[in-house]
Amino acid sequence: MTIERTDPPLTGSEREMLRGYLDHHRATLALKCEGLSDEELRRPSSPPSTLSLLGLVRHMAEVERAWFRRAVAAEDVPLVWSPDGDYQVAYDARTADRAEAFDAWHTEVAHARRIERAAASLDVLVHQPRWGKDVSLRMVMLHLIHEYARHNGHADLLREAIDGTTGT
Repeated sequence: MTIERTDPPLTGSEREMLRGYLDHHRATLALKCEGLSDEELRRPSSPPSTLSLLGLVRHMAEVERAWFRRAVAAEDVPLVWSPDGDYQVAYDARTADRAEAFDAWHTEVAHARRIERAAASLDVLVHQPRWGKDVSLRMVMLHLIHEYARHNGHADLLREAIDGTTGT
C-alpha cells in the first residue's frame, strides 16, 4: 500500500486546517508502519511495556471510534479491543493480526471523516460519556490531533529501534 501524506495547510478555514492537520498525523502513523514485517510491527518498545507500532494502530482505532462514533455520532458501539474501557488492552499487540488492526483503523478513520463532514459546524456540542461532559466538535478534532502527535512521537522511537529509520 502506498501512503500519500500531504503537508497540512498553511491557510484556510479553521475546519480545513483541523482536517488537514488530523489527516497529516493519520498518514504519519501509517508511514511509520510502512514496509515492516508483522513481527516488526508487533515488537514491543521496551519490556515490560507492550507498546508497539501495531499497538499504536489498534489504540488509535479505539480513539477514533470512541470520539467520533461514540461521542459525536452517539452510536451505541463497543470499543474494538477494550471492552471495559481500558485502552491499555489495545496497546498489547503481541498476538494481534496486522490485517485486522489496519482494517479496523481504516474503517474508524473513514467513519470519523464522514461524521465530521456531516456536522453543521465545529461548535456542535456532543456528550463525551467517559468524561460525563459536553464538548465541541472543535475540541474533539484538537484532541485527536494531540493524541496522534503524541503517539507519532512514540512511533518515531519505535521505528528507529526496529530498523534505524528516522524522520517522517
